[in-house]
Amino acid sequence: MRKKVTLITGAAGEVGHALVKRLAAEGQNHLITVDLSPLPADLQGLSTHFQEDILNQPFWDRLVADYEIDKIFHLAALLSTRAEYTPETAHRVNVNGTMRLLKLAAEQSQWRGKPVLFMFPSSIAVYGLPDLETKQRYSRVREWEWNYPSTMYGCNKLYCEMLGRYFTQHYRQLSVEKTVTLDFRCVRYPGLISAFTVPTGGTSDYASEMIHAAAQGKPYACFVREGLTIPFMAMPDAVDAMLQLAAAPRESLNHLVYNIGAFSLSAGQIRDLVCRAFPAAQITFEPDLKRQNIAESWPMDVDDSAARREWGWQPKFDAQRTFTEYLIPNIQKRYAGKAQGTRSR
Repeated sequence: MRKKVTLITGAAGEVGHALVKRLAAEGQNHLITVDLSPLPADLQGLSTHFQEDILNQPFWDRLVADYEIDKIFHLAALLSTRAEYTPETAHRVNVNGTMRLLKLAAEQSQWRGKPVLFMFPSSIAVYGLPDLETKQRYSRVREWEWNYPSTMYGCNKLYCEMLGRYFTQHYRQLSVEKTVTLDFRCVRYPGLISAFTVPTGGTSDYASEMIHAAAQGKPYACFVREGLTIPFMAMPDAVDAMLQLAAAPRESLNHLVYNIGAFSLSAGQIRDLVCRAFPAAQITFEPDLKRQNIAESWPMDVDDSAARREWGWQPKFDAQRTFTEYLIPNIQKRYAGKAQGTRSR
């Protein structure tokens, strides 16, 4: 008899790192984790880990022969900035990889006679506002507004949301057999900030990079302008949202894709929060126009009223608590005794 498992792809990434710890602590299902990289030391032993490429079909064929997949948290992706340098690779990983997992989940749902839960993290990158005037006018966007992404990553995420809708509502619609479809649910994340992992190339990573540099006593040149404003979220809230939506009764949900928000800050406001904790921090602004333009096309905030109404979404971390209780103390511990000498600003 196959063992029932929860599958997490991209488990070594920022969201995956926090999610594995939370699910392992709950102890409800055996965890199968998949990533191109080995798991960090603090995650080892919490799951059965496979260091594999999600595009490797023979691997998935072997996996479903041994395990019954009950839930999938599909986190593996090539992030926004990196995706712009290798758009074809990004499309293969972000779209083909997701398509492969959706088809696997659909087939598993049919075999089991009940839906596989498929949790998918989308991104603020699916939005694309054409200019600063429009961004200021539409300060809080709803899920269906301004879906004109300017990056390959945003295009990939938006298309995968549509694929999730297709596999949930229309897959095998011409088949004469009764089809049990998967249960696709998606959260659209704002910029995520983690205290326990190093930034890995996201366009919103300047927030984390400021703190990591300051804690090490290193100067930091921010790659966006001081006044650029986008929404952010602390990693504990990001994991809470994913698990809260996963646990919501299907009948209470009227959507498949939900905005979630927490707080919005300008790059200058982030600099000020960091400098309060690190008075000697050297933070300047040297915009990289290509990266800045990507972030500038994202809204200043998102309307997450559907998530709040339908499944009780409520962030625990506002801006002040995120920086003073979560980010700064934990990143300080990471570099304790390792900081270089600094001088006052």
